[in-house]
Amino acid sequence: MLVSVEHIWKYFEADIPTLEDIGFSIERGDRIGLVGVNGCGKTTLLNILVGKTGFDPTPGGDGAVNVSRGCVIGYLEQNSGMMSENSIEAEMRRPFSALEQEYLRISELSEKMPSLFGEQLEAASAEYSRLSSHFEANDGYLIDVKINTVLNGMGFSGIDRTRKVSSLSGGERTRMALCKLLLEAPDLLILDEPTNHLDLESTMWLEGYLADYKGAVLIVSHNRYFLDKLCTRILELEDRKIKAYKGNYSDFQRQKKTDLERQEKLYEQQQQKIRELQFYIDKNRVSATSAKQAKNKQHMLDRIVEEGVEKPKKPKKPPKIRLEYDITPPKEVLEIKNVDITVGEGESAKTLISSLDLSVMRGEKIGVIGPNGIGKSSLLKTLLGENPHSRGTVRWAQNVKIAYFDQKNEKLDPRRTVIDEVHHRYPRMTDLEVRTLLGGVLLTGENVYKPVGVISGGEKTKLSFAIMMLKRGNVLVLDEPTNHLDSATCEVLEAALEEFDGTMILVSHDRYLLNRVATRIVEISQDGAKSYPGNFDAYLLEKEAERSGAEALKQKTEEKKEPKKQYRTREQRSSDAKRKQEQKDLESRIEALENEIASIEREIADPAAAADYQKMNALCTRLEETKTELEECMEIWVEM
Repeated sequence: MLVSVEHIWKYFEADIPTLEDIGFSIERGDRIGLVGVNGCGKTTLLNILVGKTGFDPTPGGDGAVNVSRGCVIGYLEQNSGMMSENSIEAEMRRPFSALEQEYLRISELSEKMPSLFGEQLEAASAEYSRLSSHFEANDGYLIDVKINTVLNGMGFSGIDRTRKVSSLSGGERTRMALCKLLLEAPDLLILDEPTNHLDLESTMWLEGYLADYKGAVLIVSHNRYFLDKLCTRILELEDRKIKAYKGNYSDFQRQKKTDLERQEKLYEQQQQKIRELQFYIDKNRVSATSAKQAKNKQHMLDRIVEEGVEKPKKPKKPPKIRLEYDITPPKEVLEIKNVDITVGEGESAKTLISSLDLSVMRGEKIGVIGPNGIGKSSLLKTLLGENPHSRGTVRWAQNVKIAYFDQKNEKLDPRRTVIDEVHHRYPRMTDLEVRTLLGGVLLTGENVYKPVGVISGGEKTKLSFAIMMLKRGNVLVLDEPTNHLDSATCEVLEAALEEFDGTMILVSHDRYLLNRVATRIVEISQDGAKSYPGNFDAYLLEKEAERSGAEALKQKTEEKKEPKKQYRTREQRSSDAKRKQEQKDLESRIEALENEIASIEREIADPAAAADYQKMNALCTRLEETKTELEECMEIWVEM
């Protein structure tokens, strides 16, 4: 066990706890997602875990955060641990400073030993052997490989590593901090919204990296697809308490729904029992023959009321989003031919996308993806006529009415109040009509009189969708619509977009949304656009098939180039065939061992196993033995 949390309470206001009797444990190899609505206390809990924030005395005086001896915890925060005046190269090498000092000492000893004799040579040789063994065991010769792998995976493949950290943008510095933390490889990696500022490619790389991570990972994220792909356990923080669910995010949703339905059923049965007991007590309380029985029933009733099933808390009322239109456009809604997407003017102009061709048919829901900075938002602004294009044509059909969602909410006036922002666009609406509309997206009370500039990002998004509902566009152009939204609101928005039977062009990194809504994925690159029918999962399958086909073609080409091996003797042919069979058998054994390790790790992650010390001890012993055998097989395979 790496960390155990026991009976943690935290108060920010007198008598009102933010966290109430929190308890859970983290084991090596765990992949845990911490979820909950905005403001429920997730960040507070993380700060308590890493010792940045203290917890309050518990009613029983038994609160504790226990960290196993030697356990190193790494916590990703904004600009976490970054030295602004250092170069990128220097920052990426800081996690390996001790190993690099060892290497310098190894080099120094290597140069000195030829001139040493006797006891001095023995001492130097012993130190050289000890340092070399430690250096190799900790992959000292792979430092550059590790740095290159992480920087490339996180989208920094072409960056000038002599640049100072202070020259990076806020998003770049957060990504760089994550790179550094991954290179430090702590025993417990705590990540708060790690996919913010990452494009799809970097997010998918991070998923794979964390899936193979040797330590434990605790993640706070609103990225449901990310949690689905990575997590084996979900901790939900709700109403100041925490509850554990086995499995990924989708498993958690199903289990939570089932638990709520079961609790509602038990509560209703209990209420029926209470009514029956109360009826009997009221009827027989004054009866001479039944008074004693009535008294016993009263004791039973008191016990049920005191110890019975709590009334289930209904989920908070979700916002109402319904997108409709009045006019049906022609079959071909949009045609783009040979368009260059550029930003800037004159000599500073830069072409982001070249020779773009794309057609959109009525009813299609196009998911637009591509790396950060490729020009996806600029493409949408070009389609809307806000960003002039230097070449090609953009032709919209007649009767097209566009409703546009801008991820930065630049169309909203920060000086107007929320209610005035709607009135300004639709002056004929009454205050009651506007407040009813805003109430539907959960903008209520005094919030409607706040300036747009001071409300949260999520509230601005809800206001933008309220305005879009009034626009009644038959074509929706959406730029990252789920940014700043909690999971519950995302699900409502997804349902609304799924039900919308008009046309949609959607730029998003939200793979959960793309999977549910998109009917075609368009991947943007500097060479233009390529279309893939279906949702995001279908796109991934097609991309994998493309990669497999390219690798097969490359292998076939290389085989044609290589001359066929000639055998001089029958013994040579027999020996080579035997060696190939041994290699094949060894690869099969390696695959079997890897599958066995995965199976053992799943057993170890089972809470039932954690409660059985003998079983857990046996599993851990078997895991170590299997890993040792796997390492031996891998060494033989490398030699072969």
